[in-house]
Amino acid sequence: MATIAYILLCHKDPAGIIAQAERLTAAGDCIAIHFDASSSQADFDQLRMALAGNPLVVFAKRRIRCGWGEWSLVEATLLALRAAVAAFPRATHFYMLSGDCMPVKTAEYAHDVLGRADVDYIESFDFFRSDWIKTGIREERLIYRHWFNERSSKTWFYRSLEWQKRLGLERKIPADLVMQIGSQWWCLRRRTVEALLDFMRRRRDVMRFFRTTWIPDETFFQTLVHHIVPENEIRTRTLTFLLFTDYGMPVVFYNDHYDLLLSQDYLFARKVSPEATDLRARLGDLYAQKGKTFHISDEGRSLFRFLSARGRVGRRYAQRFWETEASLGRERTLMMVTCKKWHVAKRLVERARNVSSLQAVDYLFNEDSTPLPDLGGIQSTLEKRTRHRRALVRMLYDYWQTDRLVFCIDPASVELMQDFYNDKARVKLLEIDCDFTDDYLIGHAKRVGLAGTSSPRETLERLLPTIRYDVKFESDRIRENDFPEFHRIRQRGTAAENARVLQDFFGIPLSEAEEIAGTSYLFVD
Repeated sequence: MATIAYILLCHKDPAGIIAQAERLTAAGDCIAIHFDASSSQADFDQLRMALAGNPLVVFAKRRIRCGWGEWSLVEATLLALRAAVAAFPRATHFYMLSGDCMPVKTAEYAHDVLGRADVDYIESFDFFRSDWIKTGIREERLIYRHWFNERSSKTWFYRSLEWQKRLGLERKIPADLVMQIGSQWWCLRRRTVEALLDFMRRRRDVMRFFRTTWIPDETFFQTLVHHIVPENEIRTRTLTFLLFTDYGMPVVFYNDHYDLLLSQDYLFARKVSPEATDLRARLGDLYAQKGKTFHISDEGRSLFRFLSARGRVGRRYAQRFWETEASLGRERTLMMVTCKKWHVAKRLVERARNVSSLQAVDYLFNEDSTPLPDLGGIQSTLEKRTRHRRALVRMLYDYWQTDRLVFCIDPASVELMQDFYNDKARVKLLEIDCDFTDDYLIGHAKRVGLAGTSSPRETLERLLPTIRYDVKFESDRIRENDFPEFHRIRQRGTAAENARVLQDFFGIPLSEAEEIAGTSYLFVD
C-alpha cells in the first residue's frame, strides 16, 4: 500500500498550512515543510509550535529565501525532500505541493491510484521541440547564465543577457542530458528520489549548470528523472489539477467549484483561494472519508475554455475581414438555413430538396462530412471551403447548373453570413427557432466535449444556464445584423404559419411549402 510524503513549499497563511498538515497526516501520510525565509519569523514559530507534537511532520533543516524563476525554489524543494527521505523511511511516494493546493480525492483513492502502477508522475516534454513554453525567452534559459531575477531586477536581468550574447558567452548543455520541461507539481517513487539524490552527489557539473538556469523548477527534476528512469516507468502528466488563463496566469478556484474539482482525473487542485473557506473545509473533510466513489468526467479544461470565452466571441476583436473573391453573380439567389439543432435544418433542407427540386447542401462550412461532389480538391477540408467560400459556392451553382442554391449554416457563423450578404447575389436567410429542453442541452454539451458521460448532475445544472444563454446570444447576433430578406419559422408555430414563411423564403408554391411544413418528424429530437 502506498504511503505518501508530501513536500510542501509555502510562504504564507500559517493557519491554513497547519490545517493542511493535520488533515494529510490524519490519513496516515506524512509531510515535510519548507517555509520561505522571506516570511516572518512569527508565522514560522506559529507553524512549529502547532505541529511540534505531530511525528508525521518534519521541517527542512534550514530556510532559504525563494524567488520566482530562481534556483532557490529547487533548493528549497531539495531541502524538504532530503528531510522527508530521512524522517519517513516507510514513505513510498513523494508528492510536491504548494500551500494553495487542496485534495480533490480521498486518501484512500490516492493510495489506490499510486499503488496501482509502479510509475513516476511528472511532466517531461522535450525542451526544444515541444510548445510547452508559450511566452518569454526559450533556449536563453539554458545556454546563458542567470544571476539576476527577472521580476525584481529586470534591468540587470536583460542587461546581463544582452552582454553575454554580444560577447558570445553561450555555454553547452551537459552532453548526456536530454533537456525536458514541464510542471513542477510531480509525484515520484522512493527509489526514483534516492537515485536522483545519488546522481546529484556524483554530478557536480550538472548541479552547477542548473544553478544558473532560468526557471529551473520547470526543467531540473523533469530532465533528471527522464535521465535516470526508463521511459515506460514515467507518466508524463501531473496529478495536480491546474489551469492557466490565456494571459498565462493560474486560474483560482472558489467555493462554487467543488463539484467540478471532484470530477477531474486528479488527486489535488491548485490554486484554491484562501478566501474560499467553504471549499477548503469541504475538501479538507473529503480527504479522510472512506468508501467514497468518484465519477470522473475530466471536462474541466474544456469547460474553462468554453466559459471564459463567453462574451469574447465577436466582441474581443474587431470584425474580421474575410478574403474577398469574385461575386456569385447578380442573377443568382443564395438561401441560407440556420439552426442550432443541425438535424432539424437537415430535415427541412432534405424535404425542400425532394418536394421542390431545389439544389441544397447541408452544413457546408461547419461539418466536414457533408457530402459534396468532387470539385478539384477545394471541397476536401473545412479550412479550404471557408477560405475559398465564394469560389466553392460558384462551382456548386455551375456543377448543378442552377441559379438557386440552399445550404445550412450554424448560427455562430455570423461572419460568414455577413460575407455572403456583401455579395452582389440575392441572399436570403431562414432561422429555425427551436425549443431546447435541459436534456437536449446536456446532450449537446456531451457531444461537443463540454461534459463527459459521468459529469455530476450538479456540474451540468450549473452549466445549463450558460449554454442556454449561448444559444440565445447567437440568435440575438443574427437579428442585430438586420439582414435583408430574413425569415423565421418556429417549432411552436402552426404548420400553416410556417408554410407561408417557407413559401416566401424558397420562392415555391404554397402547396409545396405546406407539404414541407407539415413534415411530422421535422422537430423531433
